[in-house]
Amino acid sequence: MTALYQFLGDIAVITLDHPPVNGLDLATRRAVVQALLRAQSDGAVQAVVLDGAGRTFSGGADIKEFGTDRAMQSPHLLDVIELIESFGKPVVAALHGAAMGGGLELALGCHYRVASAGTRLALPEVKLGLLPGAGGTQRLPRVLGVEAALNLILSGEAVLAEAVARLPGQKLLDLLVSDPQQLRDAAVSFARSVAADRPLPQVRRLPAGHPQGAAFFQFARNTARAMAPHIPAPLACVDAVEAATTRPFEVGLAYERERFMGLMYTPVSRALRHVFLAERGTARIADVPDDTPRRPVLAVGVVGAGTMGSGIAVNFLDAGLPVALLESSAEALERGTAAVTRIFEGRVKKGKLSAEACTQRLALLQPTLDDSDLGRADLLIEAVYEDFDVKAAVFRRLDAVAKPGAILATNTSTLDVDRIAACTRRPQDVVGLHFFSPAHVMKLLEVVRGRETAPDVLATAMALARQIKKTAVVARVCDGFIGNRMLEQYFRQAGFLLDEGATPGQIDQAIERFGLAMGPFRMSDLAGNDIGWAIRKRRYSEQPDMRYSGTADRLCEMGRFGQKTGAGWYDYQPGQRSALPSAEVAQMIEAHRATLGLAPRRIGDQEIVQRLVYALVNEGARLLEEGIAAKSGDIDMVYLTGYGFPVWRGGPMHFADQQGLLSVVQTMRRFAANPHDDAAFWQPAPLLEKLAAQGGSFGADHSRGGAAS
Repeated sequence: MTALYQFLGDIAVITLDHPPVNGLDLATRRAVVQALLRAQSDGAVQAVVLDGAGRTFSGGADIKEFGTDRAMQSPHLLDVIELIESFGKPVVAALHGAAMGGGLELALGCHYRVASAGTRLALPEVKLGLLPGAGGTQRLPRVLGVEAALNLILSGEAVLAEAVARLPGQKLLDLLVSDPQQLRDAAVSFARSVAADRPLPQVRRLPAGHPQGAAFFQFARNTARAMAPHIPAPLACVDAVEAATTRPFEVGLAYERERFMGLMYTPVSRALRHVFLAERGTARIADVPDDTPRRPVLAVGVVGAGTMGSGIAVNFLDAGLPVALLESSAEALERGTAAVTRIFEGRVKKGKLSAEACTQRLALLQPTLDDSDLGRADLLIEAVYEDFDVKAAVFRRLDAVAKPGAILATNTSTLDVDRIAACTRRPQDVVGLHFFSPAHVMKLLEVVRGRETAPDVLATAMALARQIKKTAVVARVCDGFIGNRMLEQYFRQAGFLLDEGATPGQIDQAIERFGLAMGPFRMSDLAGNDIGWAIRKRRYSEQPDMRYSGTADRLCEMGRFGQKTGAGWYDYQPGQRSALPSAEVAQMIEAHRATLGLAPRRIGDQEIVQRLVYALVNEGARLLEEGIAAKSGDIDMVYLTGYGFPVWRGGPMHFADQQGLLSVVQTMRRFAANPHDDAAFWQPAPLLEKLAAQGGSFGADHSRGGAAS
């Protein structure tokens, strides 16, 4: 059952009942139509109330139906809305929780709308590379005014019902109910009060216009183009809202539908819809059910008050959790406390945080030099230097002071979490929580599941990630986990490209034009070239067969560690971050190339992009095979939220799917023929080769064990 029918005196109540968000899939649409026809034919029914079961009215269309046969079957959402709008009896939408996308469009088709305070209203389609396709661009300007409606449509963000109710002249809400528990009674009472009123109000009959007309819409286009240059949906939204002001309703509705269908099949919309589903899919862990008990986390301890540790502390202070911040010296502790204070005070200066909230957060911080102050913490996170011996010593100390049941987490970016866990008497309580720098800004959190990590520890870590507003992706244990293991191959290819004739600037510019926020050499300068150097030194002893270019080591031997030293792959002026080409680095690269006996060749942007991105893809396929990553969408979310991969391309694995895996494999085989490049690496991963041969894709996201098994 996807729609419930009740008869309350002379009022029929039709309740959307499709958990968890009452999505308007084909079955739900059919059930609503059947219920409406029943109410229409029942002479005792004087009016209809349409509401939603559970915690929300409706989250809108079922995205999984887009582009499928079910999306082509009647009734479409437009059909349902047309039936409601032309209904011979008043239909009142009772909104609570959220009315999103098609859910709000459905409500706009009703004759009246009643909402409880706290209801979130939104048309988020632009975030999926689409525009509202069931009348949203035509009806919303008629009830909110053009500017307010267009702002809502272009942002895709939700607005509270009480904020809408305060807008001058708004016709979206007819009644605001302060107590959500009273919503249905209020809606039924309201429906009874308007049951005899005729003619029935229809949003389509309201006027829409803007005093500046074409000038306003041109300004809106310029703004949309500047804010989202790679995404066509915002411009289409502006065009459709303008059509609402210049064309008859039916013509505008047809135009909206035409633009919606045109956007539906663009690579950008496919990518954004993939991202939407992948982000929600990261929370699904096959062998850790949703009802797995969570351990209570009411206090947190952080070991290490450096840049990473202080940033980690801010996350939990923002969530209202007290944090004990431990350091080994008073000077280091003072620096860490000052760093936390600067972050909060900076937000106050920018108007992002009130002075009162700043004071409250800082009051939750307990700087300490005493290990015993960590004994009250339910979660302890180490954020010390990336060295196994250092981290092992910290975990032995934590094991000694942490209370039973406390979760012990390591922020390591590459080290073996199982070895770290073995330093304690409670390996089941150990998990990796790999934050990305700056930790209080970056959305990604790699949750590293050790061999003995308990299911309730994993479930608690995922719930905490949501609490501190992170996108959590589960990884199994390997060197570098998901993100950094793939990144190593990306950097190796960048080095080989230097050997063969490219320059750091050319490589960075090519991949930045592709859409990454920062190229490999600018990224390395920002992070510190010495960090990669330390990892490579470890690799040389552990994996002597791994080949590297050699230029990065030479750079570090020259003391060029990046922005912090004013010199890296680029030169930097004091106090500035602008990357300037370096003659010294160019000479070093030429000299190294000569030692290899390589004559420089011309390398085009396409080869640069393919070698860097396909290096990510091939290593990603290996991670799926090994069960380090559970699904390709998890890998994409790592790169979208942690490494600046362009969202409109959907992540490296989705991008490979869109290129066609057979084409990707053929390109890799061509790279394998390069005598200088790493031919062994460019042999396609067996999973990639298998999918390509079958005409398959990573996007099927079959569970392959590991983090999801």
